[in-house]
Amino acid sequence: MRNPHLDLKISLILFRVLTSKLPLTLLVLFSLMVIPQVSFSEIFVPADEYVGYFDSNGIYTVVGNVKNEYDYAIIPTITISVKENSEILSKTITHVPLGSGTEVPFKIKFSEISNNPILLPAELSYEKTIKDLIPIVVLYDETLIKYDDGHLTGRIQNIGEQTIYNPKIFAVIHGYEKVLDIGQNIELIEKIEPGEILDFSMYPDPSITDEIFYYSCFAPVDTTVIPVTAKKNDGNFDFRYDSGAWYSAAKFDETGTILSIRGYNSYPLETYANFEFPPISGNEKFSVTLNDEPVNFIQSVDEMGFWHVAFQVGPTSQGTLKISGFDKGLPTKIPKIPQWIKTNADWWITNQISDSEFLEGIDFLFEKQIISVPEREAINESQWNIPSWVKNPTGWWYEEKISDDEFLNIIENLVARKTILI
Repeated sequence: MRNPHLDLKISLILFRVLTSKLPLTLLVLFSLMVIPQVSFSEIFVPADEYVGYFDSNGIYTVVGNVKNEYDYAIIPTITISVKENSEILSKTITHVPLGSGTEVPFKIKFSEISNNPILLPAELSYEKTIKDLIPIVVLYDETLIKYDDGHLTGRIQNIGEQTIYNPKIFAVIHGYEKVLDIGQNIELIEKIEPGEILDFSMYPDPSITDEIFYYSCFAPVDTTVIPVTAKKNDGNFDFRYDSGAWYSAAKFDETGTILSIRGYNSYPLETYANFEFPPISGNEKFSVTLNDEPVNFIQSVDEMGFWHVAFQVGPTSQGTLKISGFDKGLPTKIPKIPQWIKTNADWWITNQISDSEFLEGIDFLFEKQIISVPEREAINESQWNIPSWVKNPTGWWYEEKISDDEFLNIIENLVARKTILI
C-alpha cells in the first residue's frame, strides 16, 4: 500500500530541488502540478497553509487559506483561537462569498497576545449563497516577478463582460518549507473594465522578507472588509473597514462620539483605508486625526445608506486614529431595501420614471445579493422588461401593506420565472 505521507515528503523534496532556479511564473505553476492536493473535508483550512507569527510590530498574526470544494458557493465564517498560558482568545470573521472550487486567504491579528501563544485548529461554518466566479485572472507571464526584498508585482485582467469595482488580490506567501504570510495588493484598484489589464503589487510583512520563496493561490475578490465591534453607549457598535493597513483595539470615549483605533502600515508604500459605519441619525459629520494631527479624508454615503470615511495611509506608519462626529446612541436596524429604491418605486408607479430606470434598482438588489435566483443570465439593458401589472404589488409594498421580505419574494419569483427580464 502506498504511504501518502511519504509520497508528499518525496514530492516536496523533488519540488525544492527542481525549482531552486526557476522563475516565479514557473514556480507557481510547478507547485500546482507536483505537490499533491490533500483535503480532509468539503470546506477546510489546510494545516500546511495555517500558521501564526509575530509581525514587524510585535503583533501576533494568524494567516490561513479557506478552500471550498462543495459544488455551490458559500459564505465562510472562520473562528481562530489562540491559547496563551491558561487563557484562550478567539476571533471570528465572516469572509467574502466563496465560489465552488475556489479558495481565499485570511489574516487575523491578536494585539492582546504577548508571548508563548499556541495556535488552535480553525473552526469553520458556512451558509449557502449564490456567487458567480470573479472574472479576474492573474497573468502568468514575464511581468509576474518576485524581487529580492520579497515583494511581488504582476498584472491582472478582467476577462468578463462587466466592470468590477474595488477588486482585491490575495496570495499565499511561502518559505522553503512552510507558509509565511498572506499578501494582498497595496494600492487601491477602483475598478477594472472588461478586457482591461492593470498592474498590482504585494508586499509581505518586513519580519519575513528574507525567508520568502514563492507566491501561490492567487485569489481575486470583488469585496473584502474586516468586521470590527466596539463598545458604545452600553451596547455593541459594529462597523467594517477595507485597507492595506491593519487596525485594532477600537474603542469609543464615554460620550460615544469619538472612535479611537490603533493603525499599522508595515509596508514601504502608501496605501488606503475605507471605514464603513452604519448611520445613527444620517446627519453625522466626521473629522479624522492621526496622532492628534488632522488627516485629509473623504466622507460619503453608499447606496445602502452606510457612511464611508476614506483616506490615504503613509508608508511604514503607525499611530492612533481618531474619528469624531458620531451621534450618541446606537444605530437603528438598516432596512434590507435602500430608501432610494422605495422612492423609485413611487416614481415608477406614478409614471415619473421609465421601466428601465425602476429596474436599475431591482438589478442593484441582485448585485448586492439582497435577492438571488439560480443561474440568472445577465441580458442587455435594452431587453429589460417588466409587466405593468407588477405596479400593483409594488404599490402595496410602497404603502407598507406588505413587508420588505414579501416584496423581495415576489420579485425573486417573477425573475426566476422570467416574468421580469433583467
